[in-house]
Amino acid sequence: MNLEIPLSALALACAVIAGAQGPEVEIDLTATDVISQGRTGTCWSFSTTSFLESEAFRITGELHDFSEMASVRVIYPEKVERYVRYHGKHQMGPGGLSHDVTRAAAKYGIVPQSVYGGGQAAGAYDHSALDGMMETMAKALVEQSGGVATAGMEAVEATLDAYLGMLPATFEYDGTEYTPASFRDAVGIDPSAYATLTSFTHHPFGSEFVLEVPDNHAHGLYFNVELNDLEETVHHALEQGFTVAWDADVSNKGFSFGDGWAVMPGGTGSKDEWTVLDSMPKEPEVDQAMRQAAFDSQENTDDHLMHIVGRAADSQGREYFIIKNSWGQGNAYGGKQFVSMSYFRHHTIGVMLHEDGVPNDLKKAMRR
Repeated sequence: MNLEIPLSALALACAVIAGAQGPEVEIDLTATDVISQGRTGTCWSFSTTSFLESEAFRITGELHDFSEMASVRVIYPEKVERYVRYHGKHQMGPGGLSHDVTRAAAKYGIVPQSVYGGGQAAGAYDHSALDGMMETMAKALVEQSGGVATAGMEAVEATLDAYLGMLPATFEYDGTEYTPASFRDAVGIDPSAYATLTSFTHHPFGSEFVLEVPDNHAHGLYFNVELNDLEETVHHALEQGFTVAWDADVSNKGFSFGDGWAVMPGGTGSKDEWTVLDSMPKEPEVDQAMRQAAFDSQENTDDHLMHIVGRAADSQGREYFIIKNSWGQGNAYGGKQFVSMSYFRHHTIGVMLHEDGVPNDLKKAMRR
């Protein structure tokens, strides 16, 4: 069934954030509640599924709770097969990127969480055993079969069914019979309508390239834009009512889920010296060269995917993107965080958004 939308999502967000002395919310777009990915490496599915839920609401006006684990179930066999085809010399693990979710939606479809829960209680997922089993089976297939053996892949499918459950071919939802593909279409999701962007100088701007991060196991293409254009695209999307899926480095001292922010205070201060973002010292200005150096040195790595759902500003006029994380609601902002522009510019790996949320000039360049 459909989720009930609060009378005023913006008023609720402002009340929660104001109680925690956060910045003033400027844009607050509709999203489902913050949930936890548990002990899994599937942030890619949680963030992008949340993104698609907001997309469905934007398109149809109805908010649904989609299954994160359906995409996981679709993509995991592909990871194993690819690992075997590369003779074991390929990434094999639970990670992924946003385009894996849109691929799953194109290949299989979308199902509600109430239809496919993934074998465990929502919020209490633990894939420790499953991930170990998948890696063991993949390595065994490389060593034993000398190729992609049908029996070996059938064993992988059976193991995934045992852990996560069999994917439904049809289901009933709100009194209507659907296939995963017909439900995807009914909620307005066209997997081919989503663009992935990044900004690095080791490839030409205005062209696509395979982003060189370990979790890009599917060799997904990203359109390369200048850093200012990347930031402006996210601002433009939010202002037009589009949310954004966000991939970023979070293994740094400026990213604090507990405090509810992600900032770059530089060498002049630390979070121990302020209690709210309003009192934070000035952040460094991040340019293209600074960002590239962090990527080349592998200071910036492909750590975590989240969902950008709004924008806020503090009393000094500094702006922040509001992100929905997938680590539960255990901070003062109900599991959301404020990401400063300097942090976004420095630590972003890539973004996904609907092509209609891209500024027209950039959209034209992408179609050449």
